[in-house]
Amino acid sequence: MPRDQIRVTRALLSVSDKTGLTDFAAALSRQGVELVSTGGTHRALTEAGLAVREVSELTRFPEMMDGRVKTLHPAVHGGLLAVRDNPEHQAALAAHGIGAIDLLVVNLYPFEETLKAGRAYDDCVENIDVGGPAMIRAAAKNHADVAVVVDVSDYDAILAELAAQDGQLAAATRRRLAQKAFSRTASYDAAIANWLAEVEGRDEAPTFKALGGTLAQSLRYGENPHQSAAFYRLPGTLRPGIATARQVQGKELSYNNLNDTDAAYECVAEFDPARTAAVAIIKHANPCGVAEGASLLDAYERALACDPTSAFGGIVALNRPLDAEAAKRIVEIFTEVIIAPDASEEARAIVGAKKNLRLLLAGGLADPRAKGETIRTVAGGLLVQGRDALSVDDMDLKVVTRRAPSEGELADMRFAYRVAKHVKSNAIVYAKGGATVGIGAGQMSRVDSSITAARKAAEAAARLGLPESLAKGSAVASDAFFPFADGLLAAAEAGATAVIQPGGSMRDDEVIRAADEAGLAMVFTGVRHFRH
Repeated sequence: MPRDQIRVTRALLSVSDKTGLTDFAAALSRQGVELVSTGGTHRALTEAGLAVREVSELTRFPEMMDGRVKTLHPAVHGGLLAVRDNPEHQAALAAHGIGAIDLLVVNLYPFEETLKAGRAYDDCVENIDVGGPAMIRAAAKNHADVAVVVDVSDYDAILAELAAQDGQLAAATRRRLAQKAFSRTASYDAAIANWLAEVEGRDEAPTFKALGGTLAQSLRYGENPHQSAAFYRLPGTLRPGIATARQVQGKELSYNNLNDTDAAYECVAEFDPARTAAVAIIKHANPCGVAEGASLLDAYERALACDPTSAFGGIVALNRPLDAEAAKRIVEIFTEVIIAPDASEEARAIVGAKKNLRLLLAGGLADPRAKGETIRTVAGGLLVQGRDALSVDDMDLKVVTRRAPSEGELADMRFAYRVAKHVKSNAIVYAKGGATVGIGAGQMSRVDSSITAARKAAEAAARLGLPESLAKGSAVASDAFFPFADGLLAAAEAGATAVIQPGGSMRDDEVIRAADEAGLAMVFTGVRHFRH
């Protein structure tokens, strides 16, 4: 176990992010700590008037190869790795004239920022730090005798403890710093490994899977109050959405808020804002209403009409900047989160009157066709898959019934299939005129999902005072094939006239015959959209 206290007499500082550097170093110097530094860090400290030795004085070698080689030397690593109460280690230090280093302050070359900026391959390679991680790992391993700082947010706490403890740092502090240090190098290496895997573009799974992220927000709890939770941002180029969003106002986001908001924004991103305004209303990660419209207000009204009961306390996602007209209507019912690419000043002021309502501005809309990964934990492991990046617009729709769909039915089929991609399986979506009119999600049988969606369409019509179900004349999308004709017949009984589904069932012929007998038009996509 580490000694309870160590005295800091020498510190090595080598940082890319120089935020707070000179104040931190000056405070160390005032406490009698000898300063050693490298390259740009040395220049910054010298220019600030601080007495600081250059690392080349320790190594007796100049920096070389454009700075690639400067700290990879026994004079540095010996000073970091030597165990203070080990006689052999101390004899080696004395024999080779190596001084012990008690405090290491390092932050790494900005690889993640370089990647996020979309810089060229060679620039990314040059921003892969080698000496920094090596020093961090050495100091963290030897945390019994060395403290390592990799985060500028720790500067003040370190200085406060040194001042309060007569220049000493406690074992608990060193362990905490070592844990953060190893996590930082792991996250850094993961970003590099995943970037190279993406560049290589191979389809086969890598032998080792690297994960890493930076804490964006500690959450009060997870799905339930007895579960701990946090939100981490992944390194590199960020997909527009909750990871890029700026919270303009409202209460702190919860785990469920973040999960549902992500589902909502991914769903609404299926609709090109250059073509149409679109709104998705989500509850418990499932759409309860999605619609296109001439305006955001029009789209919202049509999405809300699908299931206003479920929309209460839901998430509203928009594919265009929020305007005042839509904002006025959205705030009329209780809504947890609004997310949009941006918002007008007037819209922000309108939402601002609802102090608890969260408004997130993502700064862009995600590309639904972009590659990526989804990751889920299982007992003792991870399930990793490519994200579902297929669009119905790119699918070859095969008419399998005697009657081909009309242009209007075909448009509703495509709309419904876009939404079905974002509904939990088993998924059934009824759509008409560019709006959902009934959604059945997450049922254990497809026929139950079909019945649920039909019931919701009938209930929506009753609320509007209409004489017949909204499902009358609608198109139906199924995320997977109909294993039996019963689910399809339930849709026909509800008034649907067209069906879009993947096909591929052993009973496809039976289902097609049932569709023909009911006078339905049906197309196969050949693509399944399971979502569990």
